[in-house]
Amino acid sequence: MPLVAAAVCPHPPLLVPEVAGTAAGELDDLRAACDAAVTRLLASEPDCVVVLGAGPETGWIIPPALGTLRPFGVDRTVPLVPALPDGPAVLPLSVTVGAWLLGRHRVGARVVGAQVSPDAPADEVAELARQVDGYRPRVALLAMGDGSACRGEKSPGYHDPRAEPYDRGVARALADADAGALLGLDPGLSAELRVAGRAPWQVLAGAARAAGGAWRGELSYHAAPYGVAYFVAGWELG
Repeated sequence: MPLVAAAVCPHPPLLVPEVAGTAAGELDDLRAACDAAVTRLLASEPDCVVVLGAGPETGWIIPPALGTLRPFGVDRTVPLVPALPDGPAVLPLSVTVGAWLLGRHRVGARVVGAQVSPDAPADEVAELARQVDGYRPRVALLAMGDGSACRGEKSPGYHDPRAEPYDRGVARALADADAGALLGLDPGLSAELRVAGRAPWQVLAGAARAAGGAWRGELSYHAAPYGVAYFVAGWELG
């Protein structure tokens, strides 16, 4: 049996309370939604958990490997696997935050990381999706990615009227486990809207399609508290 479950979470560094400092409470609801999504993911009893996010190149990250929060003012490293704390600081931010989320839970499965280039073409996304689906007998995928960063004049990408409709479409696709809709996201528009999750979501969609079966989706969070769209969702085989 290939991919059996997936969770989608965003990766703002402010999700880590030490980074957020006195503003940590502003993301309590998002943090709780992410923790609940990871709990459901692990309840599928996978043999392997793949933590996937956007990174400088497309490929696998095998432990030991570390991410760091130093660029965000916190002198802390985050191992991909807590039991393997040594290794070079090679994790991109997306996988670093994913590893931090996963580290808040008891994980009995093997953990590996994967990154996908933000501008990865369709064939590259499809190949990584195929590899994710076939990685272990029972695979669970934690896909990290933010939506548009153009939701208002104070957003990182300023206001773009296309951003909200784009994010509504992503929210529907995640809620409905609609692999086709995610695979249809336009890379050019996604880049213009500064979407960090397009490629990871498409890897998820490709892996789910390769696994076959009827998928059921649940969207538990969709908001843009800092002008960036954040989604939390879970996919399970029906």
